[in-house]
Amino acid sequence: MPSPFPGMNPYLEHPDFWPGVHHWLIIDMARFLSRQLFPKYLVSVEVRMYETAGDDSMLVGIPDVTVQRSFSSTKPTETNVAVAESPAQPQTVILAVPEIVKQGYLEILEAETKEVVTAIELLSPVNKRSGKGRETYQKKRNQVLGSFTHLVEIDLLRGWQQMPLVGNEIQSDYRILVSRSNSRPRADLYAFNLRDEIPKFPIPLKSEDVEPVVDLQSLLNTMYDDGCYVGKINYTREPLPAFSENDAVWAENLLKEKGCR
Repeated sequence: MPSPFPGMNPYLEHPDFWPGVHHWLIIDMARFLSRQLFPKYLVSVEVRMYETAGDDSMLVGIPDVTVQRSFSSTKPTETNVAVAESPAQPQTVILAVPEIVKQGYLEILEAETKEVVTAIELLSPVNKRSGKGRETYQKKRNQVLGSFTHLVEIDLLRGWQQMPLVGNEIQSDYRILVSRSNSRPRADLYAFNLRDEIPKFPIPLKSEDVEPVVDLQSLLNTMYDDGCYVGKINYTREPLPAFSENDAVWAENLLKEKGCR
């Protein structure tokens, strides 16, 4: 059964699913581009590590059993022995535990020189939410934007703060940014919403080469089928993040029409 949504499936944004979705899409894009670009270009799957803490950290090691003070129903016997006052009883608390997050991204290299021609980033929550992870990514992003490397930045997450653009007032659920090094500071922004198909976009290369076009919608649909997400997602529940009021009505009708509710 295919995904019921015409574009990005918002249920795939759930933290239980997104790490796997991210991995699938990075590998599928690498496979597609390798076939298009070899032998002049090489596609490399790279991994960046983030250490998160505080608001960025996951809740780990939370006990599901709490030790409580027991009380005897029998009347205590009188004694002349002095008894120390009972210490305060402990309560279960949650600590901000540092977490190492591994995130894949793609680099397209010229085969002969090993020069990085294009960087392709698929954003995750660690890139968008405030904290050390976002700061680390923005530093890397600025380095690319200040170099001769093209940047393709794909944001399929409705939550958290979008990456900064100068003087941009376009509001959208999702975005794909294509920044050619020879056109900066101008760049191409593909802005789309929950009800839209994911637009196709080019991958910039050396000026003399034909740019391959990525059909991310097709890759996402194939991933949905191969990953058996129809058996993993409960469409009777609300997604995370939740729908807006207008999108909730639209999604309700769509999911009923597709037999998901």
